[in-house]
Amino acid sequence: MGADIKSLRTRIKSVNSTLHLTKAMGLVASSKIRRATERMLAGRDYALALEHLLAALTADPACRRSPYMEQREGGRTRLIVIAGDRGLAGGYNANVFRAAREYPEAEILPIGKRACERYGSEPRLCEGLDSLEASRLAADLCADFVAGEYDRLGILYTRYVSMMSQQPEIKWVLPLTRAEDTTPSAVLFEPDEMTILQTAVPEYVTGVLMAAVRESFASEVVARRMAMDSAGKNAAQMIDELQLQYNRARQGTITQEITEIVAGAGA
Repeated sequence: MGADIKSLRTRIKSVNSTLHLTKAMGLVASSKIRRATERMLAGRDYALALEHLLAALTADPACRRSPYMEQREGGRTRLIVIAGDRGLAGGYNANVFRAAREYPEAEILPIGKRACERYGSEPRLCEGLDSLEASRLAADLCADFVAGEYDRLGILYTRYVSMMSQQPEIKWVLPLTRAEDTTPSAVLFEPDEMTILQTAVPEYVTGVLMAAVRESFASEVVARRMAMDSAGKNAAQMIDELQLQYNRARQGTITQEITEIVAGAGA
């Protein structure tokens, strides 16, 4: 009985330490949510503005000769996979990797430590991505597409739906497509539409990439906050159950000791 009490006391102490850790990590995640959400919304707005610009340009018949609008028969896909830098975020990373498995033949370009660990990558992409590095990467991606190194470019990221829901999603970036309901723009582009399109595409890829990185990060911190809240509740419930077992074990020990004393006195 004494061994059981000691074991229960050790388990309670261990689970209590886990509870403090999950609370601390939950607070850290909470402190990042507001800033991450603001950056995510700003990234969305910028990417949307670029998409409107590209929609106006691709509606012009002259721009259809652009190599960025070439629809190729080949199936060579280059897929940028954005995952987190850490774990303990529920199914955040696992959901991204599960979605990536649907493209087994794709050339994977990972961003984030967890993605780099899974797929392997050059070091510059494993510590997150700032705007300057994103611009350089976008320039390389555009140059490779024009050179025919691959046929389509997609970005696999996690879309922020709400505090309770974050979903992996692929955004196809290249080649550019012309929306069916788009009419030629009345905007006058100087020097001409083709020149502006060729200049705007690398900036567009940069903006979409940074927006995806920011949205994925916001989804990660929210997922971690929810995961830590859930882990904290489970730990608290486990402590209550262990405490009940501990109290019963102590009560049994005390009862046994009293019985032995009474029996000894009667003898």
